[in-house]
Amino acid sequence: MRVVLYIARRLLFVVPQAIGISVVTFVLVRVLPGDPALVLLGTNATESSIQAVEERLGLDKPLYEQYWLYIKDVAQGDLGTSLITGNPVREDLLDRLPATLELILLGLLLSLLIGIPLGVITALSGSKGWPDRLTSPYGLFAGSIPDFWVGLILILIFYRYLDWVPAPLGQIQIGVSPPDKITGMYVVDSVLTGNWEAFKSSGSRLILPLATLVFVYTAPIVKMTRSSMDEVLNSGFVDHFEALGLSRRSIVLKALKNALPPVVTILGVLFGYLLGGAVLVEIVFSWGGAGQYAVQAIANADFAAIQGFVLIAAVFSLLTYLVVDLLYFALDPRIKY
Repeated sequence: MRVVLYIARRLLFVVPQAIGISVVTFVLVRVLPGDPALVLLGTNATESSIQAVEERLGLDKPLYEQYWLYIKDVAQGDLGTSLITGNPVREDLLDRLPATLELILLGLLLSLLIGIPLGVITALSGSKGWPDRLTSPYGLFAGSIPDFWVGLILILIFYRYLDWVPAPLGQIQIGVSPPDKITGMYVVDSVLTGNWEAFKSSGSRLILPLATLVFVYTAPIVKMTRSSMDEVLNSGFVDHFEALGLSRRSIVLKALKNALPPVVTILGVLFGYLLGGAVLVEIVFSWGGAGQYAVQAIANADFAAIQGFVLIAAVFSLLTYLVVDLLYFALDPRIKY
């Protein structure tokens, strides 16, 4: 019951936080250079035609009135209409979000599967072991280079020179039919529908984007796991377990459980960041996800698309942090609701 009440209280805070984010976004997008009317009409548009379009879009109204009309539409599930695609922003995001989620969820999953064991091994081997000599330079290097640069280097090596992977042009090869839509994630839907041709095509195009994300974002997971494990292994309760004669394996597993909360935190932070921060990786690989959609919207002063993306990303991030808190409680019973 306490868990339900806690979740309810946290969800109540999501609404005012989302409203605050929407206000800031609404004001900022109107400060950006660019006029939606000029985007629609072109640079040769007359003053009267620009004014007519601004009236049609409601841009001639005071800012507070524009925001009130916008928030009323959002409350009804209407995020507006994209100037570029002509589609409702909600439909555009629903079409593109699965591609982004597929990329970042698989990327974080692989980073987790590699980073946690590597961090544990590094902590167990100590500062003079070979794992530390391997992970320390890697962490510094991966933390100092942008992810899109890694993507470009991987394309240059594995596509341009070695020709081991297909061209970085979208999620699936031209001429191959996408799988029937269930989740919107091509690899997942290919498996669920048994479309192995689509699975082979979409899976091969995931290799380099995933390698890019895994290379860059495994580093903070390794660092946090190693740091947290070091702290736990040097604590008194580990000495107590050793005095009781517990096996090394049992002690390491118990230490890992106590070291996981900070790792869960960094994982939640990475997910929230990648939802909006992987846009350059999407552009490098022409991924067609929500991040690439947002960049195109900014370039074309597409107010509704920008606002819709930021609002959805913010809500996703807030819900992610709620899940992180719940995992904290599950991993550490000392924490009270």
